[in-house]
Amino acid sequence: MNESTPSQDMRYDGAPRRSQKEQKDLLDKIWSFFSSVRVGVWLIILTLFGALIGSIYPQEGAFLRPPDISYYESNYGWLGKWYYLIGFSDTYGSWWFQLLVVMLGTSIIIASIDRGIPLFKILHKQRPDRSLDFLKRQKIFMTFTHQSQQQQPEPYLSAEWSQRVEKQLSKQRFNVSTSTNAWLGEKNRWCRWGPYVNHVGLIIFLLIILIRTWPSFTLEEYLFVLEGDTVPIPATNFYVKNEKFTVEFYENEELRGQFQQEQRIVPKLYETRAILYECSERCGTSDPVLTEVSRANIEVNKPLKYQGLALYQFGYDITPQIISLTVALKDKVTNESYGEFLLRTRNPDLAYEAGPYQLRLHNYYPEFALDERGEPTTVSAENPNAPAYVFVITGPDLPAEGVNYLYFPREIDKIRFGQEQINQAVGSGERFVIEAGGMENVNIAEYTSTLVARKDLTVPYLLIAGVICMVGLVMTFYWQHRRIWIVWDGAQLIVAAHTNKNWHGMKREVEKLLVSLGLQESKEESVHVVYNK
Repeated sequence: MNESTPSQDMRYDGAPRRSQKEQKDLLDKIWSFFSSVRVGVWLIILTLFGALIGSIYPQEGAFLRPPDISYYESNYGWLGKWYYLIGFSDTYGSWWFQLLVVMLGTSIIIASIDRGIPLFKILHKQRPDRSLDFLKRQKIFMTFTHQSQQQQPEPYLSAEWSQRVEKQLSKQRFNVSTSTNAWLGEKNRWCRWGPYVNHVGLIIFLLIILIRTWPSFTLEEYLFVLEGDTVPIPATNFYVKNEKFTVEFYENEELRGQFQQEQRIVPKLYETRAILYECSERCGTSDPVLTEVSRANIEVNKPLKYQGLALYQFGYDITPQIISLTVALKDKVTNESYGEFLLRTRNPDLAYEAGPYQLRLHNYYPEFALDERGEPTTVSAENPNAPAYVFVITGPDLPAEGVNYLYFPREIDKIRFGQEQINQAVGSGERFVIEAGGMENVNIAEYTSTLVARKDLTVPYLLIAGVICMVGLVMTFYWQHRRIWIVWDGAQLIVAAHTNKNWHGMKREVEKLLVSLGLQESKEESVHVVYNK
């Protein structure tokens, strides 16, 4: 016998949720907003859309040196220019993207609490003896009347019948609980927590997105290590030494196509024989106490790894020892170049003329470096391995005392020490630039190896979050929470059943139970599922 009545909302068995309160104060309204599935879906869409925007053009963090607006405009036109001006070039570090991530995480947490607490309460208090109204509202509901009811008023309360029901439910792998006149078979209750396990993985993943910007968790620093030099790795107590750099080039006969026609110089192998040291005392000074902890030959895709720190081979630079070079002063506002003058790296002149402007050599560093206080100094007073000039420029439209300008002849030093940023800070970088026109008597001395120091302590947590999400998905989609109630109400035997999904499987479970208990002759008498609204 089947009856059709309004179905019971069995997701929480009618348990109340805070977001469904009728009278709400401000806190309840905020709670309802973030617990809404619709709001959560929109936050996911907006976060994915923001991540998509960040993938249109390269982000600033992907460069050896963060690019400016000119890079985006020259490579991607006016779209690239506005991409940089709006701030999309640093999407993942922007406040609005971080806010979306925080709001999405808040939505997941509140939605989980709002639904998880009622779910825990109803799952923790599963009772065999449910009301007739509750049972009638199940999608599977059947009643049976005992034929010999007059001779045996309570035919389904005997010990034999109870054992029979419990045995069959156990045989079908249900956990059985009983009361005086009712039996409940339940299996896979734990799978109802699958979505919440998945939420835990997502929350961990979102937290990792936020903490990846913390220096203590991630590191990516570019190191320029001259052959034979030892340099510190920023934000760590490690130092790396370029003991020897080796580069091998392809012979022209080994090349193919355009490379062979143009007789290009193509590197076959470049390798840094590196030693990694750990500093124990006087770190950051010119005389640190170092202990060797690892050494390796670093090649492309073959890093040196130690305690979560990895040193990758990024590139190399031929380090010339410059004796003299010809340069010109250029006005960045008018794009006009003023004359040329010769710079020597040994005993340079103290004064220079460049059109209407005069340049006075204020200081000169043959091998520029920064001491432990961050002050400019020179490692060697004789060998111009990394020359740097500090000029005072005077002339038209300039202050009487002039403006300072720092110039590095080598490109690698300009990047390493931030020539452009320094000159912009002192006010001369917006107006002038010194450009090299030609070099004389340049001797190739050594190679500078470019290494990338990377550390990412969040990777294990990403793996953990991924595993947790996968476990939650498997729990949710591969198992079903099934319940069968058998209740004798004194006049009839009631059989009701519910599952959160896979109703065909639930029907087979009920059919098998009915046949084994003699309530149904065969499985051909299919159980009817009432889909009420």
